[in-house]
Amino acid sequence: MKEIFSRRSIRKYKDQPVEEEQIQKMLRAAMYAPSAGNEKPWHFVIVKDRNKLNDITSFHPHTQMLKEAPLGIMVCADVSDVKYDGAFWVQDIAASVQNILLQGEELGLGTCWCGVYPREELVESFSKLAELPEHIIPVAVIAVGHPAEEREVRERYNPDRVHYETW
Repeated sequence: MKEIFSRRSIRKYKDQPVEEEQIQKMLRAAMYAPSAGNEKPWHFVIVKDRNKLNDITSFHPHTQMLKEAPLGIMVCADVSDVKYDGAFWVQDIAASVQNILLQGEELGLGTCWCGVYPREELVESFSKLAELPEHIIPVAVIAVGHPAEEREVRERYNPDRVHYETW
């Protein structure tokens, strides 16, 4: 579980492709995420095309690292047949994204989670870029690559944020 404590958002990448086997391992980890009612609403769009990665940076201001990253993974949700009135699919997708980040860390890759949903203008732009069907919602894009930076790991545990029984 060391990956939980060593993972950091990486924004600088080497000019080196991510191997297909590494991509498959991250996607496998993603699909092992917990899911309310075993719904598994996730779908993934793998983006390697340099022009598309650069296009993303033109409409999403917080994705500039994609100019260097060799890979973007768009994590999407199929909301065509969601359970529980659609109350939990966002949590399912978030768990899936976290698994990708942790598997990437274990593989020695750098990742950076960039949110898309619920910003309507971003949802529309990503949907158009990837030609998504109407019932597929882009939730996040993850920059992935071989890190060209090391980020300091600092203690994040804060006992002041822990409450027992009541506030």
